[in-house]
This record gives sequence, C-alpha cells and structure tokens, in this order.
Amino acid sequence: MATAGHRSPKLTAILVGDDPASAIYVRTKTRTCEGLGIDSETIELPENVSTKDLIGYIDELNTNKGVDGILVQLPLPSGVDTEAVLDNIDPRKDVDGLHPHNVGLLVQGRPRFVPATPGGIMQMLDRRGIEIEGANAVIIGRSEIVGKPMASLLMHRNATVTVCHSRTRDLPAVCRSADILVVAVGRDAMVTKDFVKSGATVIDVGINRVAARARVEDIFGKHSDWEKFNQRGYIVVGDVHPEVEEIAGALTPVPGGVGPLTIGMLMSNTLDAARLRAASTG
Repeated sequence: MATAGHRSPKLTAILVGDDPASAIYVRTKTRTCEGLGIDSETIELPENVSTKDLIGYIDELNTNKGVDGILVQLPLPSGVDTEAVLDNIDPRKDVDGLHPHNVGLLVQGRPRFVPATPGGIMQMLDRRGIEIEGANAVIIGRSEIVGKPMASLLMHRNATVTVCHSRTRDLPAVCRSADILVVAVGRDAMVTKDFVKSGATVIDVGINRVAARARVEDIFGKHSDWEKFNQRGYIVVGDVHPEVEEIAGALTPVPGGVGPLTIGMLMSNTLDAARLRAASTG
C-alpha cells in the first residue's frame, strides 16, 4: 500500500492481559492488515501492568514517526485507569476515536475518526439501503465504544434516537418502537421477539460464549449444534435471541456480522491517519 515517496501505513495495537475475545480481535486485525499491505504490530503486556507504565508505552508510540495508528484493546483490567490511558493517545493517531478531542468532534458532527463499530454499522445500513432519516432508532447500551457514538451518528443522520440502559422502564415496549434496533449489552440472547416489531432492522453487536449446556438448549432448542459445543466447550451467541430472525426485516449474524464491519472501519481509520501524517510532513 506504499506509494511513491511514502511508506506503508502502520497500526500498533496494545493488548493487556489474556482476555480471549480481545486476543481474537487483535489476531483478526493483524491478518486483515497483512492482506491490505498495512504494517501491523502488537504490544502484549501482562494483566498487572500499571497505568503509568501503559501510558509510557503510549507516549513512545505518540512520538514514533513510523506509527500512524494506535489501538488500545478494550476492556482493560480493572486495575488500569482506562480514561487516563485513552486521554494520553495522540488524537491524530487515535484510530478508535475515543480520545476526548475526537469524541467532541464526533458529537459536533465533524468527526476525524469514527469509532470502528458504530462507523461500520452506519456503512452497512447505507449499503443495505436502510432508510435512516426519520427512522425511530433504539440503542440498548450506552458505552463509550458503541452506544454513545452510535447515538451521535444516527442523530446527525436525522433519526429519532432513544438510548436504553439498565434503568430503562419497560424495555421491550421501548424497543418495539424501533425501526432500527442496535443491541450492545453483552448478555447472551437477551433480546427476544417481544422486543422487536415486525420488519425492524436489528443490529446485534454482542458476542458471548455460552458454556452451560442447559443455557445452549434454552436458546437453540432442537437446533442446538452439539457437535460444535462438544468440540469447543461453548457456543458463540449474540445479545439477540435467534428467534428474532423470524420477525425482523434484517438481523446481523453472530459471529460474522458486526465484527468484520468493525475491522473494516479500523482499517479505514488507519489509512486516514496515514494520510494526515503524509499531508503534515509534505
């Protein structure tokens, strides 16, 4: 991907601890970078790393002219101050769009880097021809990574947006008003048919491992893939119950739905960061 006079873009990820989902995401990111000609590096740190030491690694990457994008894989261990870590990433290299400066630009409707998962979802809605303007959009989950930026993006496209959380009253009734329903809570098969009106577009951001045989049978019934369960010891399921497919106009699969969109948006942000660097250095 290098052009005349310019090196290839480079993305550096920091992976703290041994969270399986985080490790899978970083490995997928690395393979995608290789396929696109983007240089990739992963810095693996122990779970007991201090906030100070982690910020030290970020400071080195901030000043490294050979690095265009910095990704700190979340969630971080409970002993690390996540806000302090994200605040110390150079906003020009913050390809996850989580630095306060980039969050502010997003809220104003002029983002530099759109957070990868919400950005990927917006691209998917556009490519599928899902009408956003005037639509009722409901988001379950108000995280900094998905829920809040998703709300901003939809509002700037003239959707009427409701953000739900653990204190929302009569959650199923609120969700049934949605033309577009985005679910990002990390609870396996939480959203059932009772939450969804016929024909709604349902975006399942969750990815959960279900290791209890009784719960697998409860979710999938006679369609349970016991061969896969016995091989792995778990089944991967989203936040949306499979039965929702019967009434939804569209439902993203898990796995293989939102995940690839997230990776694609991260690659796009990395290229944008490289262009910013190239423009600033002439």
